[in-house]
Amino acid sequence: MIEKQVGLYDPSFEHDACGIGFVAHIRGKKSHQHVSDALTVLENMEHRGACGCEVNTGDGAGIMIQIPHEFFYAEALKSGVMLPAVGKYGVGVIFFPKNVTLREACRDTFNRTAEQLGMEILWYRRVPVNTEGIGETALSVEPEMEQVFIKCPDHINDQTDFDRKLFVLRNYASHLINNTVKQDAVGFYVASMSSRVLVYKGQLTSHQVREYFPDLSQKTLTSAFGLVHSRFATNTFPSWKLAQPFRFIAHNGEINTLQGNLNWLRSSEKGFTSPYFTHEEMEMLLPIVTSGQSDSACLDNMIELLTYTGRSLPHVMMMLIPEAWDENNEMDAAKKAFYEYHACLMEPWDGPASISFTDGKMIGATLDRNGLRPSRYTVTTDDRVIMSSESGALPVDPAIIKERGRLQPGKMFVVDMEQERIISDEELKNEICNLKPYGDWLNKYKIRLEELPEPRVMFTHLEQDQIFKYQKVFGYSSEDLDSIISAMAVGGKEPIGSMGTDTPLAVLSDQPQHLSYYFKQLFAQVTNPPIDPIRERLVMSLATFVGNNGNLLSEDPLSAHTVALKHPILSNHELEKIRSIDTGIFQAKTLQCYFMADGKPGSLKRALERICRYAVDAVEDGFEVLILSDRAIDSDHAPIPSLLATAAVHHHLIRKGYRGKVGIVVEAGDVWEVHHFACLLGFGATAINPYLALSTIRDMKLSGKLESELDADVLKKNYIKAVKEGLLKVFSKMGISTLQSYQGAQIFEIIGINRSVVDQFFTGAVSRIEGMGLDEIARETLAKHYFAFSKKKYHMTGCPWVGYISGNAKANSICSIRKPFTFCSTVPA
Repeated sequence: MIEKQVGLYDPSFEHDACGIGFVAHIRGKKSHQHVSDALTVLENMEHRGACGCEVNTGDGAGIMIQIPHEFFYAEALKSGVMLPAVGKYGVGVIFFPKNVTLREACRDTFNRTAEQLGMEILWYRRVPVNTEGIGETALSVEPEMEQVFIKCPDHINDQTDFDRKLFVLRNYASHLINNTVKQDAVGFYVASMSSRVLVYKGQLTSHQVREYFPDLSQKTLTSAFGLVHSRFATNTFPSWKLAQPFRFIAHNGEINTLQGNLNWLRSSEKGFTSPYFTHEEMEMLLPIVTSGQSDSACLDNMIELLTYTGRSLPHVMMMLIPEAWDENNEMDAAKKAFYEYHACLMEPWDGPASISFTDGKMIGATLDRNGLRPSRYTVTTDDRVIMSSESGALPVDPAIIKERGRLQPGKMFVVDMEQERIISDEELKNEICNLKPYGDWLNKYKIRLEELPEPRVMFTHLEQDQIFKYQKVFGYSSEDLDSIISAMAVGGKEPIGSMGTDTPLAVLSDQPQHLSYYFKQLFAQVTNPPIDPIRERLVMSLATFVGNNGNLLSEDPLSAHTVALKHPILSNHELEKIRSIDTGIFQAKTLQCYFMADGKPGSLKRALERICRYAVDAVEDGFEVLILSDRAIDSDHAPIPSLLATAAVHHHLIRKGYRGKVGIVVEAGDVWEVHHFACLLGFGATAINPYLALSTIRDMKLSGKLESELDADVLKKNYIKAVKEGLLKVFSKMGISTLQSYQGAQIFEIIGINRSVVDQFFTGAVSRIEGMGLDEIARETLAKHYFAFSKKKYHMTGCPWVGYISGNAKANSICSIRKPFTFCSTVPA
């Protein structure tokens, strides 16, 4: 796998679409047969994996089992090593470089790290492998696999506490080695390190796993379960380390919101505290997610963190992949309160997913809220459970089948091998949802927008001449007014548009463009289905929470002290309520987003640095909400494009570790199309007030330009309704169900903006074709600003505000080619 962008390849596109399954004994009885049966399941799902141009080089396959103490004890004795009792030692599966010098350098660093942490290494065992029949491509990057055996320190009596220490050792050693030891194409990687489970995996096909690892055919290698995975690397490169299972999960699906999930994680990492780890240990763990990983690997890292900081594995799965709760009025109140409280803490990791998970004591599976990946199970009379991506993966005598079924969307299936029973979704979630009084916390601390007092101060309505001037400043066209805003206000829906377009790229136009036109929405591809936002409305949500997300690693009642919004589009009155909010520990701060309209190089950059600096000051001063406003413009001060200002503040706060402490509300005049809203939300906005679009609707009604019997307030509500439905349609194209998952997810490709601008202000966004820098963006903004504020007369050639849409929206005609503005010259006549 290539770990950096090369040409048009970008490692951020690494996704999986795979086959998963497990065989487990309900009562925890260990047997080699369970391992063998799991491998049979894997082999029978070969069609769900993939191979390269060589049929004997796979995308990846593997198995996770419990540590086979009897097998390892005998193997250790052959080397003169006496292993401690079960649970008193851990086993790490390490992929070392083939190069001897690099391998020993990695080993030395690992040993020193273990010694530093007070861990005794008992033994290294080279994993026997059979390379016969393995493709040349896989062999060219084959690692040297070894198992390291680590003794539990005498002062640690709890096995889970020991696993936490192993977690620290693995992360800290991995960070040190990857940052200090030169790496080759193979590199250093720890596939698993635990006192309960271990993984055998590689860049193999499903049929190669059993033969490649002779250990798996040893009768003394026993386990109460076998969890398997066959990888299909969707449009990506396979690799040894990205084969699954990972340390907790095997994942079939795609995390469509990965970039946003990682941004939110990084924004809060610096504030992580947990009673289960010292401050020093927490520093050693970070970063939790490293570069060069697939979406599934990142999800596994997150599950591992949340599990080791005190939550049960099913609890963690409910946080990361919640069932649809927002629109479900029939859901149990305690369960709904659980989901709403945790929504204040974090966003879902959204996308089609079937996930099998285990911590060595229990094993289970769950589906995403849409149920877009299959999972079927069979329970037998001899206390076995077979779960896989499809029926028939393991032949079973019909006479011993006790129950068959399939997982439902958002539901969970768990086999608790310590309790020796299957726990139903209802029982499991009822127990978890009543662990804490989540409902009481919400009732006490949640801030409901409709219950807020009237604002202390209100802006007066913009008058007609002011509105016209602002429209010119922000680049409204006559077609925007007549074909987009009017249609949305009167009909409550977006105007109908052509699905195919040969629109010229914004960067190729010689006329000023709205910044969002340089951002192209991505959409679901290959194995990742889109959603029908109308038929599947129940599983979609526009709910969002404005405020401090709190510490993700603990459950504090004050984490619920946020403003709960049913959707992210704010009216002018609602914005003023938030601006005036003061609960004693919750206040808002307004930052003015303008730059000097002097045309000098660097003016826009200095303005962005200013608002980023002010944003940090506001967070450090305890404000919970930042309002980015572009109202404060005049002849000498031009508005910073709201998308640029929002992304700049969002990423600057992420780098400072402050983003999770505040909500960002955008008060913008340059927002009127659904695409504009989608861009702002995708780059970090929590809520948006399109004050100029709403003022324009009121003005058009009062001036008689809107032919409707509806009053201005109803027209504004219709416009907001149209934006909401449009946003759901945008989310659905990418297979995303919730606004919270879409926020900050950056589901766009940028075409025509300079790499330095993207890296600093749109960090992590896909951009493969460069173009404008900040000064060019400033010139485009100033062209419109000068036109609005200059006292000189200009030579006009035709309509100065021809927009992008041709055709009569009132007659529902199909939109044709999107043309560049024929913008007026800025040279006086």
